[in-house]
Amino acid sequence: MRRLALVLLWLALSPALLRAQDSLWEKYMAAGAESFGKGQLPEAEKMWLAARKEAESSFGPNDIRLAATLTNLAELYRRQGKYPQAGWLHRRALGITKKAKGSHHPQVASIVNNLATLYATTGRMDAAERMFRRALILRERTLGPDSLDVAASLDNLALLYHDEDHFQDAVQLHRRALAIRERALGPSHPGVTVSLAHLAALYTDLGRYAEAEPLYRRILTIRQNALGPDHPDVAAALDALAELHRRQGKFALAEPLYKQSLAIKEKALGADNPGLIPTLNQAALFYQAQGRYADAEPLYRRALAINEKTYGPNDPELAKSLNSLAELCRREGKFGEAESLYRRALAIGEKTYGANHPEVASLLENYAVLLHQMGREQDAAPLEARARAIRTNGSRN
Repeated sequence: MRRLALVLLWLALSPALLRAQDSLWEKYMAAGAESFGKGQLPEAEKMWLAARKEAESSFGPNDIRLAATLTNLAELYRRQGKYPQAGWLHRRALGITKKAKGSHHPQVASIVNNLATLYATTGRMDAAERMFRRALILRERTLGPDSLDVAASLDNLALLYHDEDHFQDAVQLHRRALAIRERALGPSHPGVTVSLAHLAALYTDLGRYAEAEPLYRRILTIRQNALGPDHPDVAAALDALAELHRRQGKFALAEPLYKQSLAIKEKALGADNPGLIPTLNQAALFYQAQGRYADAEPLYRRALAINEKTYGPNDPELAKSLNSLAELCRREGKFGEAESLYRRALAIGEKTYGANHPEVASLLENYAVLLHQMGREQDAAPLEARARAIRTNGSRN
């Protein structure tokens, strides 16, 4: 789920849980978090596995520090598409935390939220909704209705409804979350832009551009004033505003924003940082929509190369990058390369999401379009039938 990937997860412990002196476990945890933040997932896994071993040997199998370590590993595996491992680790962390803190502790709500995110990622939408609601109720009861954690839960549930096209429910929840953030932080705090961005994206998808644009401009102003003009979060705000202009057909306004965003990210993050991937893909789509394929192709290929270098050849997001490049190649008439890319994207999607996931259905449909264009109707038919079956069965489990 693209939007739910934005959910913040429990990746650090409260200082109250840490020993006064530095421990080997703490060092492993911190090193893993640093690597994870840079997109260096193999190194993060190495550090967190070492932290897990240290926690089990030094603190025991029921210590809250072990639960934190398992939670970090679970999120890493979710990001890599290793969903069964992620689920098992989250459930074990939940059991430890319940035993240590009780069933109604805020940290229990955090792990419940993580499980909900995992369920949404794997298409188990009914289960995801139940868990998001459970996390929300726990946070309201333990932290109060005006807690920032409650705002996060409201946004999470709204994102789920957005993905399921329950738009009015999503709007109401995002507005509630925004009101909480504004009261708690003030109207010009960068933390307010979280809910603003979600609400603006929802309005954009609904075609309510006149309502989305002032929100995007407010986000940009807040971030520029609070973080400075060269911060990556400012670049993300420029991306969002450019995407709005692209959808409006205001191409002359969108193009300089994409270029400005990419320049900021390259300066702040480096030329090969995975943080560049969204901007590269969005700019490529912008050029593709105008038929400027020669401008789009190097951007798609660069995003693909960064993704594969950073996350490896079987990353779930890589399937999306492959699909985007395949679509461009199809439009350019490069049918052989397009088919190879679709096949690879489909293999990754089936491996990570499962054979009956909606993302797989989309890949099957796109591949079928190519086969029709190549005159291979008999090859396209079973792909279309399989995609229809996935859609008919639905994503709610």
